[in-house]
Amino acid sequence: MKIAVLSRDDRHLIELARQLRSRPGADEVDMIAGTPERLTTLADEAVPDVLVVDQPRAEEGDLDQLERLGHLFPRMAFIVLSSDLSQEFLLRAMRAGVREVLPAAPALAVLAQALDRIAEKLGNQGGANGRVLAFISCKGGSGSTFLATNLAYALSAGGSKRVALIDMNLQFGDASLFVSDVKPLATLSDVATQIHRLDPSFLASSMVSVTPNYSVLAAPSDPAHASDVKPEHIDAIVKLARRQYDFIVLDVGRSLDPVSIRALDHADTIYPVLQMTLPYIRDGKRLLTVFRNLDYGKDKVELIVNRHDKNSDIRLKDLEDAFETTALRTMPNHYDAAAKSVNQGVPITRLAPDSPLSAALADMARTLTGETAPQKGAGMMSRLFGRRAAAPAA
Repeated sequence: MKIAVLSRDDRHLIELARQLRSRPGADEVDMIAGTPERLTTLADEAVPDVLVVDQPRAEEGDLDQLERLGHLFPRMAFIVLSSDLSQEFLLRAMRAGVREVLPAAPALAVLAQALDRIAEKLGNQGGANGRVLAFISCKGGSGSTFLATNLAYALSAGGSKRVALIDMNLQFGDASLFVSDVKPLATLSDVATQIHRLDPSFLASSMVSVTPNYSVLAAPSDPAHASDVKPEHIDAIVKLARRQYDFIVLDVGRSLDPVSIRALDHADTIYPVLQMTLPYIRDGKRLLTVFRNLDYGKDKVELIVNRHDKNSDIRLKDLEDAFETTALRTMPNHYDAAAKSVNQGVPITRLAPDSPLSAALADMARTLTGETAPQKGAGMMSRLFGRRAAAPAA
């Protein structure tokens, strides 16, 4: 197992690590000086299987921090070493998700038994793992925010999937306005500056609820707060969101910087959005070159051609040749319906369900969720048979 020891006391830290390393086996033991808050922004590869916490101070919020870490890293187990073994402390530790509470400076055999019990349980643990979809514009005005927000709504429309959209256009993001007229009470920068509070309830309360199962975490309201958001904040937020939602849609905007690249790293699928003009094609090719340099595989990227017009001078075959791929998804051009949707802040599939653009978004959502299309005419047939069944009684 991968074991980390956490302590404020350097002498205790070294001694505990020495004891654990003396155990037979091939456990990896790391030392972390400080408080549980330090682990909030751990990268995936650095997350231990077991965290041994030396003398946590409940009055300073250490147990609350362990509870938040448990939400961020569900597979990480906690062993607490404490001189306070009162019923009150044990109850608080249990509520925080602590697996084992041992006396301070326990005998190695006692600590080893606790680790063995945890090792046995870890093999049976699992967790939810939501899918992350990132939308990025090849060039300004591509319609990526419209597609991201409306696809997220379409994904949630069946009622069985929980969907979150995170607006990562940090300077001028307005994704929430595309699907809601509710002013955000908190934004991504507010969550970032209070990352030590991050847990499911804090994340949910920071979002705009569009429907009971679709929420939006808005971009900073002031461009000056864009610098509050760091790559490690994106790590923590996306990790937590994966475990709370079936789909996490990231509206990345157009800029490529350490924060947006970290978001793209987390994405299961990246959707660069372009239109059928030469400037979009040129910038799209540049963007795909960047993705290759970042070692993103071809199966991670799916181009979306927005406002597709079959009568355009540039044909879809031309785009396939230019990008050397047949993995192109098209969204039809229905400007009037899209404009009304944006102006009213109402998702297009709700405002104009008969629009070909609504049909394309619904089809993409069904592809992602695996749900089947509703049978046309089912309502008419049931009404027809209903009338026939009622006729003899008339």
